[in-house]
Amino acid sequence: MPENFTGTTPRLQVVLDHSHPCCPSKAEMLKQHRELSMSIRRTIENNDEAGIRPSKTYQSFVAAAGGHRELNFIEKDVRNYITREVRNVSEQEDAKEFGKYLLRMKEKNPNFFFELQLEEDQSIKLAFWADARSRAACEYFGDVISFDTTYNTNRYNLVCGSFVGVNHHGGNAPKGFLTDQCASMKRALEACMPTTVHRWCIWHIMKKIPSKLNGYKAHADIEQQMSHVVWNSHSKDSFDRNWNDFLVNFGLADNKWLSDLYEDRHIWVPIYLDHHFWAGMRSTQRSESMHSFFNKYITRNSSLIQFVKQYDNCLGSREQAERESDAADFHTVIPCATKSPIETQFQDAYTQAKFREVQAQFRGKANCITRLKNSALGYSVYEVGEQVSSSILDKFAVTYDSVAAEVKCQCLLFESRGILCRHALSVLSFEQVSQVSPRYILERWSKKVKRRHTHIKSSHDEPLMEPRSKRFDQLVFRSQNICEFAFESEELTAILHRAYDNVMAEMEAVKAKRKGTSSLSHEDANLESINELQSPPRIRTRGRPKNRLGSKLEKQIANATKKKKTKVLSEVNVMFFKSVPIEFIFLVNCLANA
Repeated sequence: MPENFTGTTPRLQVVLDHSHPCCPSKAEMLKQHRELSMSIRRTIENNDEAGIRPSKTYQSFVAAAGGHRELNFIEKDVRNYITREVRNVSEQEDAKEFGKYLLRMKEKNPNFFFELQLEEDQSIKLAFWADARSRAACEYFGDVISFDTTYNTNRYNLVCGSFVGVNHHGGNAPKGFLTDQCASMKRALEACMPTTVHRWCIWHIMKKIPSKLNGYKAHADIEQQMSHVVWNSHSKDSFDRNWNDFLVNFGLADNKWLSDLYEDRHIWVPIYLDHHFWAGMRSTQRSESMHSFFNKYITRNSSLIQFVKQYDNCLGSREQAERESDAADFHTVIPCATKSPIETQFQDAYTQAKFREVQAQFRGKANCITRLKNSALGYSVYEVGEQVSSSILDKFAVTYDSVAAEVKCQCLLFESRGILCRHALSVLSFEQVSQVSPRYILERWSKKVKRRHTHIKSSHDEPLMEPRSKRFDQLVFRSQNICEFAFESEELTAILHRAYDNVMAEMEAVKAKRKGTSSLSHEDANLESINELQSPPRIRTRGRPKNRLGSKLEKQIANATKKKKTKVLSEVNVMFFKSVPIEFIFLVNCLANA
């Protein structure tokens, strides 16, 4: 053992408490002076579940406290708490918690449905679930479904496939099914839903034009002309002619991508599909709008249990938006844009969102010119010209049967979207019709129909909190009610302050009696007391820990041997900011002026 020139071996003793006062402005930044109270932790947990970013949560604490210096923690502490405590779910426990969630939801409502497909090692391959409210809503609005699988929302790289419909504001097989351009999905729908009309997302197809045709010199003109042919062909024959002219003019007859699209024209071109009802959907963008909505709550690092909890929040927000829209329909009325009694008829029947769409058609009448082409036995054929721009006048054939009170337009807006077009309204105005047939007022868009799903709450899991957190939330809730009552006057506030002082003194006395060790026998133990048990404090040691502790006699012999080798020991105090007291021998080669 090395010795200094005085022949002594200094001994350094670690003193873990501060041996001098700290500067207040510096001490608040030290880790041992920073802590998150129960109130702060519960707020962090609630905000994280609501999808509020940690930075926003921290700024709310700063604003409430009156500045950064008034807080005894920093933003990093908030982030660490979320990472280590709130979102700390192991991959092994994640699947178990996900399964428990599905079972809890099934227990709360038997109409909650789920099914899991597992691999041989019992890992989750596929999960499907539908809450009771969504299933009930599907009875009314399941006629058209959009399905999209382009959203990736979890740490396992599992794809989220969402089934999205359109309610009156915006289990049979659906009449229409929208997907992206997928051959395997096409085959699956033909096999499983042979009576369902399958439609490819036209937005995805048109979006591919630049990448598929950018090798051609006039690719910009090609894209513009193709878009014109697709959207402005008002009959199947005109589309076929326009498409053929388009290919010839640009020399695209040998392009395989365009040839394949033409072969599948019945599954994506509007004129081939708009005689079916689509509730206004032509693409899966409604699904993608749901995806952007999910982004408020879900990240690619989400665990399975976090995903389903945040998915619950998404459904809850949608449910609340529908409730607010329903309330607005009954308490407010959108004024009519014209003097037409037909518009008043729709105003009385439709939800506000759908009535605004109808109003857009009434305003569009101003750009229409109606001309009677022929009429016989109450059956009339009209040509309606619509001035879509200063140089373009589109013409539409509209028929009106006065005996059957039936109007049909070539544009097929009513057939595909469920609202009368401006061309049909122009003919009805020309015929001086004051009330439309009930067949043109769809129950689907009605604000007066009572639907079963509106009486069902969307699935929402109860938070699985530890007893301390539950007690804290209950106390805060009751305290807020008392404060709401007391702040009205100085007298009531003074009464509450006196009560607080008395209660605080009583609780401190009880806590002082319980201070120190306590015991828990099998006679007193219950689930709550067991849940509050904590692990013993972990002791960190230098080097590899010894499995054998040794007897007291062995330690005395070892200490006596060390004393023979050591002549003089010098004690030196050293500070360490730790929480576990330790003492160790530190050797130095020299200690000048010791």
